Amino acid sequence: MDIVNISKDELIDITINLIDKNLPLVSNLANLSKLLYDSFSGTNWCGFYICYENKNIMYLGPFQGPIACTEIPFSKGVCGKAVTSKKSILVPNVHNFIGHIACCSSTNSEVVIPIMKGSKVLGVIDLDSNNFNNYTNDDVLLLENIANLISTIFN
Repeated sequence: MDIVNISKDELIDITINLIDKNLPLVSNLANLSKLLYDSFSGTNWCGFYICYENKNIMYLGPFQGPIACTEIPFSKGVCGKAVTSKKSILVPNVHNFIGHIACCSSTNSEVVIPIMKGSKVLGVIDLDSNNFNNYTNDDVLLLENIANLISTIFN
């Protein structure tokens, strides 16, 4: 399925239709990682990290792309910053982000969106690109809407 050329509204509709609260979290996130990977032009990695508050760490969830870091402390990288700040992080050039974790050396830009219920961060959506400035503020807003939908399938 070629999804790169769909509208924002269509992406939201497909996300809603893919989410099945009767399925395990990992099953939902697997399909959603593929949907998001195919929907954002220039993306070379897209996936989820799941938060484990009692350990102050995130573990790799379903993803599309090259092999990735399997765990990220809340104190490290763009993902960690998104968790601790409870805010989306748009990084046009990861080489200028102090503390960036280079899971893939070809990555040049990144966007990370926290998945939240109330004030609790459950995980993050992470998209990487080999292109500089690949993601926009409009992408952030769209991904934040998608993260809100995804939050409904976490326990």
